[in-house]
Formats: sequence, structure tokens, C-alpha cells
Amino acid sequence: MHNDETLPEIAEDRTVYVREVMVADLPEDVQEQAEGAESLFAVHATDGERLALVKERGLAFDLARQNNFSPVTVH
Repeated sequence: MHNDETLPEIAEDRTVYVREVMVADLPEDVQEQAEGAESLFAVHATDGERLALVKERGLAFDLARQNNFSPVTVH
């Protein structure tokens, strides 16, 4: 049986932010892997940590959901 004392005090935040990034603004080694793309979509944790870079916005959202995150668009 669970009560309030056995639950974590703070629930883990499962929100991630998806935003378009220009390849030219990324580190050179990442630019080399972009295969000619001008922009990519970054998935970031709430603390700002970049979790993923993908070529399509829809893929970024699918990736987040497949990993039990709730994606939100930011500019």
C-alpha cells in the first residue's frame, strides 16, 4: 500500500522542448554529419540539455513520445 510518504516528493518532469536550429549554428563536427541540411530539430530537456538532433519536426515529436516524453514546441 502506498501513501504520500512513499511517493517521490517531486515527480520527474517528462516535458521536452522541440525547436528548429540552423546547422550553421552547430559545432563543426555536427555540421559535417548534417548531410547538406540547412536546419535540424533539437529535442531539449527542461534544463536545456540537448537530447537529440533530427532532420524533421515530426520525427522529433515521435522520438520524444516513444520515450515517454511530452514534447512542446519552442521558438
